[in-house]
Amino acid sequence: QDKEKLEIRKLNDPPSAETVRDMIKYARNVIEEFRRAKHYKYILCLTLTPLVCELLEICELSLDKMGAVFEDSNVYMLHMMYQAMGVCLYVQDWEGALRYGQKIIRPYSKHYPSYSLNVASMWLKLGRLYMALENRTAGVKALKRAIAIMEVAHGKDHPYISEIKKELEDH
Repeated sequence: QDKEKLEIRKLNDPPSAETVRDMIKYARNVIEEFRRAKHYKYILCLTLTPLVCELLEICELSLDKMGAVFEDSNVYMLHMMYQAMGVCLYVQDWEGALRYGQKIIRPYSKHYPSYSLNVASMWLKLGRLYMALENRTAGVKALKRAIAIMEVAHGKDHPYISEIKKELEDH
């Protein structure tokens, strides 16, 4: 699946091999920079809001730059979208987190095995976001998809599954 995971945009004038190599190098560097910045800022700062916004800006700028060459399904794009989603969740920007999650779920479902807990986790996050944003229909659908995967991965009697089913009953 490497070709799918490193998918390049289909453009009238395709990027050169050198451009793609440079973008991969950029992506790896920005991911590492983001990890360092996140670690550094979380350790040193008690009030994170302005710094969290800076982390989101790093994600958005790198997504814009990489998006000129890479498809959204590219692993480097997915990594930055996942980080951006995490920052949105941290600052309680539910709409922003949902937008990133919706972009992530289809490629995750393609890249990971059918019963991957990574996919289940993303469906769980999406379901909870839909519920928080009062879109019950989409929330129930997403949570049921998470449950279906988790029942295979964990077994039908796992406490996580009971917890999610209770969430569904309570809404």
